[in-house]
Amino acid sequence: MGRYVVRRLLQVIPVVIGVTFIIFCLVFALPGDPIQALAGEKRADPNIAAILRDHYHLNEPLYQQYWHYISGVFTGDLGETYNGRAISDIVSQRFPVTLKLGLTSFAVEAVIGILAGILSALKKGKFLDNVVLVATLVLISIPVFVLGSVLQLELGVNLKLTPVAGIEKGWPQSYILPAIVLASTSMAYIARLVRSSLTESIRADYVRTAIAKGLPRRRVIGLHAMRNSLIPVVTFLGFDLGALMGGAIITERVFNMPGIGQQLAQSVYLRERPVVVGLVTLLVLIYLAANLLVDLMYAVLDPRIRYE
Repeated sequence: MGRYVVRRLLQVIPVVIGVTFIIFCLVFALPGDPIQALAGEKRADPNIAAILRDHYHLNEPLYQQYWHYISGVFTGDLGETYNGRAISDIVSQRFPVTLKLGLTSFAVEAVIGILAGILSALKKGKFLDNVVLVATLVLISIPVFVLGSVLQLELGVNLKLTPVAGIEKGWPQSYILPAIVLASTSMAYIARLVRSSLTESIRADYVRTAIAKGLPRRRVIGLHAMRNSLIPVVTFLGFDLGALMGGAIITERVFNMPGIGQQLAQSVYLRERPVVVGLVTLLVLIYLAANLLVDLMYAVLDPRIRYE
């Protein structure tokens, strides 16, 4: 197991280099002058602009700019904005907001999605199963920004049950509604995935044999069938944990939450290349860590899986 973890950690290095280089190239290809964007509608002073371009290596070729960036990343320096603010300061200020939102939505989708899927599988073909299937289809069909705007209007403005926007009331009041919106699509997929996987496990020979030997049906399903059914669900949840952090861009803008997603959208608009690449690098590391955790969870859920 230890050698496997070390090997996976070593694999992170080329992945980070490859992803950051692609993002760096895409941001570099954006039209416009990032130094002129700092001046807004006014024309930037040529002398100051020349100094800033030299300081941020903007006059150098793409590969040299990337080398300056990636060499700093491996020493723990994500760089600085064109205003001179360290990106690590932005991360320390905004990442806790995105982390709370992501973990809250992760808990919502895991608990509600798994419970809905279990009930749907146990009541397959009945009224409750049809309700779950229709509800998940509706959630999958509605875009996140539409669902967020509707819930803002109904629950926040009309019924005044939750804050409309911002994080002034802290956790959980200001986070529960955005978390539900962010988790809605994944929650529907998890419910359907659990339903499909558990239904297949219930029909398996080992389940019928255990019930025929006299074991209580509830114990057989809860202890044996559910354990095998959770393997694909854990895979989805692991991948989705990283996706929730990146998907928070839309949700944070709809609910005006000062997190990583909102900062990333603003940085793309202002063409702040170091900020965009730095934040994406952070999201990539979170995604890779979640994938490693998923692989290690496999051995817990299925003892037949071993890592040499």
